[in-house]
Amino acid sequence: MWTKLKRLLIGRPLKSNESHSQKLNKFKALAVLSSDALSSVAYGPEQILIVLMAAGSTALWFSLPIAIGVLVLLIALVLSYRQIIFAYPQGGGAYMVAKENLGTNFGLTAGGALLVDYILTVAVSISAGTDAITSAFPSLHEHSVTVAVVIVVIITILNLRGLTDSATLLSYPVYFFVLMMLVVIGGGLFAAITGHTAPIHPHPSIGTPVMGVGLFLLLRAFSSGCSALTGVEAISNAIPSFKEPAPKNAARTLLMMGGILAVLLAGIVYLSYWYGVHPSSDQTVLSQLAGTLFGRNLFYYIIQVSTALILILAANTGYSAFPLLAFNLAKDKYMPRPFKVRGDRLGYSNGIITLGALSILLIIIFKGRTENLIPLYAVGVFIPFSLSQTGMIVHWLKKRPRAWVGKLVINLIGALICYMILAIFFLTKFPQIWPVLVFVPIVIFIFHKIHEHYMLVAEQLRIDFSEPLPTIHASDNVIVVPVAGITKVVEQSLTYAKSLSDNVIAVYVGDSPEAIEKMNKEWEDWNPGVRLITLHSLYRSIVSPLDKFISTVKYKADQRGATVTVVFPQFYTAKWWQSLLHNQSGVLIKATLIRNKDVVIATVPYHFKK
Repeated sequence: MWTKLKRLLIGRPLKSNESHSQKLNKFKALAVLSSDALSSVAYGPEQILIVLMAAGSTALWFSLPIAIGVLVLLIALVLSYRQIIFAYPQGGGAYMVAKENLGTNFGLTAGGALLVDYILTVAVSISAGTDAITSAFPSLHEHSVTVAVVIVVIITILNLRGLTDSATLLSYPVYFFVLMMLVVIGGGLFAAITGHTAPIHPHPSIGTPVMGVGLFLLLRAFSSGCSALTGVEAISNAIPSFKEPAPKNAARTLLMMGGILAVLLAGIVYLSYWYGVHPSSDQTVLSQLAGTLFGRNLFYYIIQVSTALILILAANTGYSAFPLLAFNLAKDKYMPRPFKVRGDRLGYSNGIITLGALSILLIIIFKGRTENLIPLYAVGVFIPFSLSQTGMIVHWLKKRPRAWVGKLVINLIGALICYMILAIFFLTKFPQIWPVLVFVPIVIFIFHKIHEHYMLVAEQLRIDFSEPLPTIHASDNVIVVPVAGITKVVEQSLTYAKSLSDNVIAVYVGDSPEAIEKMNKEWEDWNPGVRLITLHSLYRSIVSPLDKFISTVKYKADQRGATVTVVFPQFYTAKWWQSLLHNQSGVLIKATLIRNKDVVIATVPYHFKK
């Protein structure tokens, strides 16, 4: 039943040589990997206006120069990550750049911050999309957490089906949103030029002096507007997902994404200024623009639906980038090896499932209200932004390829702006973002402990080719068979044990002298040709006496270089519920004995027919 359900939800398994079918072309990749960045148009401009409103509505004209600053940073980031794509075509983005040029800890800082950021991307995006749904259907408001969890599960399943399946389905809403935003911008500009639509509020003239507006406020508004740049790095992490030539296709996709984001961001900010839009607690900036331009008609609700969809699908950027980043960290032995394993549909299923599970956990903990996570979400992405820019500066200074000075200048400008934004974040929003100073060191510590474990394991498993294999005679080995009675299961186990060695010992643990005497008599009558050792358990425990006996046998066997093998007879019922009717002492015994060093444990299964 589970296999049939899995096939229904995920599809048939793909062969390893079918991996080319799961590669993305530029247009599908643009939809899958840019949804996070493009969705920020729905809240980035609003974040700028919210900060400026602290100085009054006359200060809203400052949104224009601030938007220009954000666009300059966007250009710097796009050009920088374009260079990263060609310099590190294997993917990994900020993690690979920082690790190779700044050192392991800086690389792990970038990688850890991005992993957490992708989890926040899913949680915040799904919660924001759920808010849009519950606003349209108020009866669902009290079930918002359940709605959000269901959406996460659906998107997780779609991504488990493979990149091409999820990209094909999810690309339509993304391009639909872009089309709707272009209609809003085009309609708004046309109405502004012709004077057909009156502004909501009179807009202040550009250059109007405003009391209370200082550098600190402007920098704070700028840093808030930079939340529109989250997700720009995702393409550089997912280069292996592109069709060949992967780096060239990834670079072109990045440029397309940057161009679309710049047009939408600039258009929405300008229209918000021209029509005098004031940020409101009960209506978004986009909603006010659409309502002013088109009225509260069917087209208005179509625009709102497209916005809700893009906010939900912004989570898909995390699903595309998180598994690949986790793969790169696992390849370097800083994350568990299961993150390197491809699933039935050739995607990194363990990364996809982990991302979905952690996002659901976050949504449940915060009860679907993740607004307080947005500053943490933004600073989490600017840490790897800053480190990747710095790493590329070092890269150009080391390599000095052709025309390296111009490339260095691009990264230098980007680095200065990113560090400035980080400083502003910590100065103005420290009470909201201080957890980053806690979780980043914890994540780095975990990475190092995982790496340390893998290094120790590798050292212990390494073979010295100069040393010959030890010679052990099979007759020296000791085979211990725990028995609870005389049954076909025991008979099968003893037959197998005797095929391994002539030195076989059967062990019976009894809780009374009468039980031991009875077992000795029945064993003598059966006479299987195997010596029986009986142990008396005063406290009715089977595990402790057996463990002590095997430790004694092992001590004697070690003196002559022999191996001790414990053969467990174990039966398996035909139906799962039948196993609940039987004693599971064998499982407990094995769980205890597995801690004994150099004791081999073998299970001889016996399957019941009904």
